[in-house]
Amino acid sequence: MTRVWILPVLLVLCGSAVATVSALRGSPAEAAVLLVFFVLLAGMNSPLAFPRSIGALEPQRRSAVDGRPVVFWRAGCTYCLRLRIRLGRAARRAHWVDIRRDPAGAAAVRAATGGDETVPTVVVAGRPYVNPDPAWVREQLP
Repeated sequence: MTRVWILPVLLVLCGSAVATVSALRGSPAEAAVLLVFFVLLAGMNSPLAFPRSIGALEPQRRSAVDGRPVVFWRAGCTYCLRLRIRLGRAARRAHWVDIRRDPAGAAAVRAATGGDETVPTVVVAGRPYVNPDPAWVREQLP
């Protein structure tokens, strides 16, 4: 679970260091902008940018009932972030599974991709799609 926070924490620490150096050189406004930039970047790469993740078995069961896609993702994945941003508020209508927090989710992705943990992997009606177009995923949402 702590692995998902390594990148965001490193981004905040690096941003703090860069902002401190900038402030010591006499540019407090630049330091503030840099710090805000790094904090936003850390937030976008953290699990907080994604809807609440649940275990892999539960969303697969729910998807069979309600027809919603299951999105397998992991923090720090730029393609997952791109999908999440492009879906906007509609992202909450999908079931999200963080493969770093759920070994069953990682196993499902490996089974779907031939042994890789390539994300985002979206399962619609029991069929996996690896790194699909966000517009297509939006069309699949009820």
